[in-house]
Amino acid sequence: MFDPGKLRTMKQRDPKTKLPAAYWRLWWASAVDNVGDGIFSAAVPLLTVALTRDPVLVSVVSAATYLPWLLLSLPAGALVDRRDRVGLLWRSQALQAAIVAVAAVLIGLGRIGIAGLAVTGFGLSACEVVFATASLAVVPDLVSEAQLHRANGSQYAIASAGQLFVGPPIGSLLFAGAAALPFGVDAVSFAGSAALLAALPRRPVPRGARPPVRVAVAEGVRWLGRHRLLRTLAGLLAVNTFCYQLGNVTVVLLATQTLHVSERGYGVLLAGAAAGSVLGGTVNARVVAKIGALPALLTALIANAVIFVLIGASPNAVVLGALLGVNGFATTLWSVVTVSLRQQAVPTDLRGRVHSVYRMLGWGLMPLGSLAGGLIADVLGIRAAYPVAGAVRGIALVAALPVLLSAMRAGKPAR
Repeated sequence: MFDPGKLRTMKQRDPKTKLPAAYWRLWWASAVDNVGDGIFSAAVPLLTVALTRDPVLVSVVSAATYLPWLLLSLPAGALVDRRDRVGLLWRSQALQAAIVAVAAVLIGLGRIGIAGLAVTGFGLSACEVVFATASLAVVPDLVSEAQLHRANGSQYAIASAGQLFVGPPIGSLLFAGAAALPFGVDAVSFAGSAALLAALPRRPVPRGARPPVRVAVAEGVRWLGRHRLLRTLAGLLAVNTFCYQLGNVTVVLLATQTLHVSERGYGVLLAGAAAGSVLGGTVNARVVAKIGALPALLTALIANAVIFVLIGASPNAVVLGALLGVNGFATTLWSVVTVSLRQQAVPTDLRGRVHSVYRMLGWGLMPLGSLAGGLIADVLGIRAAYPVAGAVRGIALVAALPVLLSAMRAGKPAR
């Protein structure tokens, strides 16, 4: 079970020692990959709205992209705990390179439609389920427990910088030149990331008899189910990611149709969210050291709910970009705190399975959030999705508050 005293450790042990070279290889692989992902993330909605202006069809592409988190997370966790994690990392990236390269060719030939984009998104996300689960399990093998906040913060910072700050403007510029270009560049980034990851040090693969996958998965489910704080955070993550996607699936329509942002301007707009996310990843360890892990988490969750309500009322692109930036800061802060808590609390041989259960609960509802956002936008208007999502996030936080406050009281010395 979780020991609140570990919250004190998260504050007290903040050594100035450098992160090891192996970690920085992982970091550089993430940097290359996430710039490509950012290019892709800007190009896909632009290509989607070029093919259709129906918000329901737009939401179908997004839903297909997140569906693997619901279908494949649990078996992926069992795979990560019984296979070479580094091998899974680079092979999943290599397969993603092949998938997006095929998509680039089809787009260049004008032979792809909404169904093709949905299939591409599903395939890339299926690989990402394995990659993300293995990556979370690998980080504690590369750094000490005392360095987890710094390591996770740096990972989130580069992910945000690549996906939301550097990549999207490049993606929108490339898309304006030729629709296939951003997809080709993303394929190259996946290949580069795979090459870097292949040289990471390996953790010994467990030997001996292995239980069936369903038994192994059940162990992870039971462990998380017995952990009061982490299971509550998993439930909050489920609601928050559902609501995030409920609002976010319409942001391209809000920006381009309601606020009349150009294709190039859309990529710049997304950079507002990236700037906040990068800052959140950079300063998270200092924020936690100053106020404590759970107070930082609670503050970020409150900010997320309020900001979502305000986004729906954005009068122009500048205000929308600023709100996305503050939301990015809060989201990164609470994500780093929860990831570090899990990495400290979960035993090494269960990391893959527990992370996968957590991610399935957290990300599994995102396809439903995408579809719900499309339907709400279709019935109530494009601006309606974000306020509805903000209200639901607020209700979920109120329901989880007793557990969070209890954990804060138990860990008071962490302040």
